[in-house]
Formats: sequence, structure tokens, C-alpha cells
Amino acid sequence: MIFLQLNLFREIIVDNFAGGGGASTGIELATGLSVDVAINHDPDAIAMHKVNHPDTEHYCESVWDVDPREVVRGRRTALVWLSPDCKHFSKAKGGKPVEKKIRGLAWVAVRWAATVKPRVIILENVEEFKTWGPVLKDGMPDPNKKGKTFKAFIRALERQGYVVDWRELKACDYGAPTIRKRLFLIARCDGKPIVWPSATHGDPKSDEVRKGKLKPYRTAGQVIDWSLSCVSIFDRPKPLSPNTMRRIARGVQKFVIDTPRPFITPKDRANTLIQMGYGDPEGRRVLNLNKPLGTITAGGNKFAVASAIIAPKDAKSNNDKSELVTAFLTKYYGSDVGQSIHDPLHTVTTKDRFGLVTVKGKSHRIIDIGLRMLQPHELFSAMGFPSNYIINKDYEGKTYSKAKQVARCGNAVPPPFAEHIVRANLPELCNNTQKDFRGVVVG
Repeated sequence: MIFLQLNLFREIIVDNFAGGGGASTGIELATGLSVDVAINHDPDAIAMHKVNHPDTEHYCESVWDVDPREVVRGRRTALVWLSPDCKHFSKAKGGKPVEKKIRGLAWVAVRWAATVKPRVIILENVEEFKTWGPVLKDGMPDPNKKGKTFKAFIRALERQGYVVDWRELKACDYGAPTIRKRLFLIARCDGKPIVWPSATHGDPKSDEVRKGKLKPYRTAGQVIDWSLSCVSIFDRPKPLSPNTMRRIARGVQKFVIDTPRPFITPKDRANTLIQMGYGDPEGRRVLNLNKPLGTITAGGNKFAVASAIIAPKDAKSNNDKSELVTAFLTKYYGSDVGQSIHDPLHTVTTKDRFGLVTVKGKSHRIIDIGLRMLQPHELFSAMGFPSNYIINKDYEGKTYSKAKQVARCGNAVPPPFAEHIVRANLPELCNNTQKDFRGVVVG
């Protein structure tokens, strides 16, 4: 009984649209405590949340079916976090009709404000959320009324006594090795100022990093599991698409052959990163492993690592794929993918660099090229999740498919976002000794 009475005096934290637990994990990293309540309509999301946050009270329901007063049960609420579905705002949706019901999910923030008055409300969404406006009969946003509903939403919070501010932040600025950019809206009614966290990481070439004021960005290369092998791009049962081959060609050309410092990993592999699944006939979507990873989406894994397997130029090798690779690389200067070794050799340029890589002043030749998709554990790491976060099974031990793991990752809030925003705005709830979501002291 005493325990229950004491708990009535402790402010609680609620994570709406909790998903797989990105925001909850960040909040826990800041406070050292599990969030008190997590709400999500998706059983798969709740199952992943439960296995990682077993002390949290879970509601597998629509946010509209949950009465805030029944959830808090008389307890004061310090924070309500909301990450409503963003796909009907995102530019990634292109010119497709939007769903009005999903675009309106953010209004639940006003319901919480009006009923239980949390001290702080934090909402996360894509940057296009600021353009929230009415929808035409054909399901398309009204171009003449962009931002009208967003402004009404702000006014509704202000009428409940909240001061509101919003800002776009990049996850790489706070230690997550992804460039993911999101809009954050903070509303508070306790008379304290809204505080935007200072960046902790920056461009390695910047003065702040050189002077030691910021840490350098964490990179894609730091989260890739280099122990996993890549399957050769040649002689596959199902050949790679021309667009994929073009991307590989551009990547190897730019980040292996032309660069003075190729990204060399154990087993003599020079690597590049390829972004898949886009209509890109020129194969331009190649990425630098020395920079943060691009934005991870819920629509499926779009990232692959290509490895050019190299050997000293004068080393003897019986690997007959070297001829294939040389023929493939020879056409990097042209507009098509490559050529068959059964055809006459295409025009040879005057530069004898194709297929050759210089590593520490010594020439190497490419003897094969491998390609594999990034795995879920690499994607979660890129989002800034702790290495011991459970992603492959739920609280009952049921395993998740890779597709479901990627979906949870793409929908997640990078934990460093939540951690730094909560530390900046609710320092009274945070520990001086930083702990991870398992309660283990870190740092």
C-alpha cells in the first residue's frame, strides 16, 4: 500500500504511437527508468516493445480508443511523447492520394492536453508535417491551403495553456550514424522554457570537431558487420537489374578506383554503399561509407554494401572472375553497364586505371565484386539503438521475419533524438549517472 501511495506522487511518462520502442529507449537512456505507458495499435510493434521494456504498461489499441484519464489514474504526467504515422505527409509518398484519417492522428495531442495536462508534450514527424492542410475530394492535399491545419493545431495547444515551438533536427548531430532528419514540436505548460539540445557530433572537417568541441559524425562504415560475406555479382541464378549494376559500377569507380583512400576492410575488400529500389537509370545512388547512413524507411531495406575483392597486381590467381570484373569495369566511362566477355572488346581508353586500386602506394587488381543487403541488426545500429536491443523475437520467444524487423526500424525514432531532447527539457527526471535501457551504467 505504501508503494502505491508513493507512486501517486511520481510523475509518469507516456509514449503514444510507441512502435518498436525507439523513443521509449531514448527516454530510458535519459531517465534511467522505463516509460510508464506505451500505446500502439500494431500487435507486432507492441510485441517488440514488450520484450525490451517489460516494466512498461502496454495498450495494444488505437490512440483514440484510449482514455488518457483512465491511463494516468490520478497520477501527474511529466511527458507525453507522440510519433504519429508520417507516411501521408512524407514526400516519399509522391503524388499519391493521402488518407485524411491518418493525417489527423496528431490531434490526439490536444486530447491529452485537455484531459490530463502533461507538463511537456513532444511530437515527432517528417519535416513536411508543417504543410498539414485540408484535403481535396480527390484525396490530394489542397495546394492553396498548405499549413492551414498545422496552424490550427498549434492554436489548439496554445488555447490549452501551452507554449509551442518546433524545429528540424538531424540524427547524426546527436550520435546516430544516420542523416535522418525529423521535425520536432515541443509544447509545455509548466512555465519553464523550451530548450533545444545542442549538437554533440559534427562534420569531421569542421572547426568544432577539430578543436574537440564536438565528436565527429559516426559513419555507415562503423555499423556494418564486416564479418558477413557478400555474394558475387556474377553468375547469380537471378541476374541483378541493370540499374543495380550501374549503381555498383558507379560506386566502385568513385569509392574504390578513383579515391586515394578506398575503404579497405579485412580480407582485402574495398567497399562502397549502394542505395537500392529507386528508379535511377543512371545508377547515381551510391553512398560514402565514411559518412552517416541515409534515412531508413519502413517500406523495406534499401541499402546494400558492395565489396570489390582485391589482390596485389602481380599476385598469381586462378580466379577466372578477374576477367569478368575487368570487362565490367572497363565500361565505367560509358553510359551502359558493361559488356559480355564473349563480345569484341569495347573501346579501350588511354588510361590504364580500370580495375586497378592503389592501397598505400601499392597497386592491386579487382578479382571479384560482391553485394549483399544490410541486415536488420546493422540498420538498428545505424538508428542509434543499443547493441543489446532485442529485434528478432518478441516477449513470448516468437521470432520476427526480417521484413518485420526492418519495418519496426524504419518506423522508429532514433533513440539519441529522444534522449537529448528529454535531457534538455526534463533534467529533473534524468540521472547524473547515465544508464542504458537495461540499467547498466554506460559512459
